[in-house]
This record gives sequence, C-alpha cells and structure tokens, in this order.
Amino acid sequence: MSSSLPPHKAAFLRSALSGGVLKFGQFSLKSGRISPYFFNAGDFYRADLLESLATAYAETILSARREGLLGEFDVVFGPAYKGIPLATATTIRLGQLDPEGHKNTCYSFDRKEAKDHGEGGNIVGSPLKGKKVLIVDDVITAGTAKREAIGKIEKEGGIVAGIVVALDRMEKLPAADGDDSKPGPSAIGELRKEYGLPIIAILTLDDIIEGVKGLASDEDIRRTEEYRAKYKATD
Repeated sequence: MSSSLPPHKAAFLRSALSGGVLKFGQFSLKSGRISPYFFNAGDFYRADLLESLATAYAETILSARREGLLGEFDVVFGPAYKGIPLATATTIRLGQLDPEGHKNTCYSFDRKEAKDHGEGGNIVGSPLKGKKVLIVDDVITAGTAKREAIGKIEKEGGIVAGIVVALDRMEKLPAADGDDSKPGPSAIGELRKEYGLPIIAILTLDDIIEGVKGLASDEDIRRTEEYRAKYKATD
C-alpha cells in the first residue's frame, strides 16, 4: 500500500479492503450511475473491523482538532441507524486515545419515530440542549439525512460543531436536467456552503485511488480514475 497516506488512513483502507467493505466491480447507485467501486460502512460489523473503524474516526477527529480544522464538541451524535454504532464506538475510542481531553465526551442518537412512553422524546443518550454536537456518519450522498440530523439537533437546543464521515466520494450531484456532462458541486460542498460547517472525511476518492495501487487490479484502478474524471465535483 502507498506510504504517502497518513498511517490512520492507510490502516483504515487496509481494513476496508480485507473486510470487503470496499469492493470493486459494477454497482448501481441511487443516482442511476454505475460506479466501479462501492463502500459500505455497515459491513464493519466484525469486532476487529469495528475497532479499526472506531480508531479511524477518532484519529481523524483528533488530527482535525490539532490542525485547527475542527473545534471543541461535547457530544458525538450518530443519525439512526448506521450512525448509532459509529457514534458509540468513536466516543469510546476518543476516550481511550485522549482520556484527558475526552473523558467527559458523550454520545447520542435519534429515534426514527418519537417514543410516546417512558422517558419519551426523539433522542437517546446525552441531552443536546446547550451542547456542541459532532455528527458522525458513513457517507453523504445527497445531504438529506444530514440536514434532517442538523434540524433535530438544533430543535433540541444543540449547536452543530461539524460532521465527520468515512468517505468523501468527491462526486458531483446529479444534474437536475439529467445532463451529467455539466460541472457541479458535491453534496458535501453544498452542505459546507449552506451551513458553514467543517465537514471532514477519513478517506477521499483520491486516497482510495492512491492507496490501493498494488492491491487492486490495474483495470479496477483505471475504471475508478475514469469515473473520478467524469463525475468529479467542482468544489
């Protein structure tokens, strides 16, 4: 694997490949595009892979904090459903890697439907009122789920501090008129513009193409490079 990637990115990419989380082939996306690669963070369900995933999120967050790309936060929030184990595992790993800085960091997630008995409400875990909240999730496809999460957090009185995802596909949104030859922004770019939030990814498509050299076939890499050239976002 290429040594040009930071260690936490290289380790995460190795785990994604060995665990079948990152696959190459032909995959139909919701957008209708045929992608030569597919990444599914939901497949990090094995103990060793989940540990790798938690470490990658925590290392990415700590690195972003050191570089001034991300501010302080009190709560790690995972949108249901895939975000729930991500928030839980990331919070544990932050406390292990930086016990002094994150011993009081909490986690929280939302319910798809509000509970009308017991403690009730839409939120499980830490209350969000007056707290700085970091959202963690797998990818940003159209941005709809992240807008919903931001809305829920703000409704609870929380302040969104940023978003961390596993992968930035660096891919422009589908054109409204269906003409994919036109330049356009990515979903991440649109969210950054709309909310002014830091949005950080563990891996980008550039990282994948660079990191799998020698591990994926030349044909898979060529097709992925062509896909990047065709659909790369302007931001």
